[in-house]
Amino acid sequence: MDSIIGIGQNDVMNSFTKTDDILSDMKRIIESSQKEAYRAVNTILVQRNWLIGYRIASEELKGENRADYGAEVIKNLSSALTKEFGKGYTKSNLYSFYSFYKIYPDIFHTVSGKSAPLLTWSHYRTLLQVEDKTARDWYEKEAAEQTWSVRTLQRNISSQYYYRILQTQNKGLVENEMKRLTSDYQTDKLEFIKNPVIAEFLGLSSNSDFTESELESSILTNLQKFLMELGKGYAFVARQQHIHTEKQDYFIDLVFYNYILKCFVLIDLKTEKITHQDVGQMDMYIRMYDELKRSDGDNPTIGIVLCSDTDEDIARFSVMHGNEQLFASKYKLYLPSEEELRAEIETQKAMFYLQHEKDKE
Repeated sequence: MDSIIGIGQNDVMNSFTKTDDILSDMKRIIESSQKEAYRAVNTILVQRNWLIGYRIASEELKGENRADYGAEVIKNLSSALTKEFGKGYTKSNLYSFYSFYKIYPDIFHTVSGKSAPLLTWSHYRTLLQVEDKTARDWYEKEAAEQTWSVRTLQRNISSQYYYRILQTQNKGLVENEMKRLTSDYQTDKLEFIKNPVIAEFLGLSSNSDFTESELESSILTNLQKFLMELGKGYAFVARQQHIHTEKQDYFIDLVFYNYILKCFVLIDLKTEKITHQDVGQMDMYIRMYDELKRSDGDNPTIGIVLCSDTDEDIARFSVMHGNEQLFASKYKLYLPSEEELRAEIETQKAMFYLQHEKDKE
């Protein structure tokens, strides 16, 4: 039987037609199944977030001082929901759900009575940045029609693509440039699996295998052991910890808490030479940790940016302005030196390459 059209189960079953190429058939089955699963999960995720936003907006009306009351409601909800359901219910996320409902109050109601095709929740969360309704509607329409990935949508919003298209005399030139610059964003077939928002929604842990190469993973695993074995107060907190901002998802490679220093220590590994952007990103992590994780009595968070560049291994310590004296007088006593970190990275690289040479024999 070459075709099973008419079996009536779902799009995966209905669209399949057997060919003489078994590998090609398998690829189409797997890819269509992933798309169908993504579509189903995404629809429920968008509906859930809209309903949460609707419920928060309804509760807001009860307060005499709406702004203060709404902030208190969201704070209490975030604490209670996180305790019961885990990740995904931060104050920032709840505000996003609320904004989503306020901006799209009729997203599930059309003249025909049928819901319009939905973008992903990550697309809608990105669209919330656009205050100009005309521009937002245009980005939404283009994202749906051109099947933009979330990263493509974010880049186009950040680069003012809509306004440049309006002003240019040569729309084709601007459009072709955009497609060239975002082509790498459009080919990630594992985006569904890697999406931390989906993982959090399903109650799953983010899979760090997709965000680390073999060499990076080996270095980070051994750095974790190295710091724990220093005997200087390091307690492991997390690996590949998900941090979400308005515009992007980030992953901090390693997070420790030092109970002697009474502070968090964040480590990020780079496979290319360290740039100013890398240091700025670490400073952002530090600010977020100080704001969201630091308790009364804790010292300021410290960050370490490591580079495992082939030619030169580098370590850079990052402290926020005003904490330099604390770093010099106290932190240095319990932190590995730049030389120790470089030596550890070099050792792990050498061991990794030796092991791979043995595997080839």
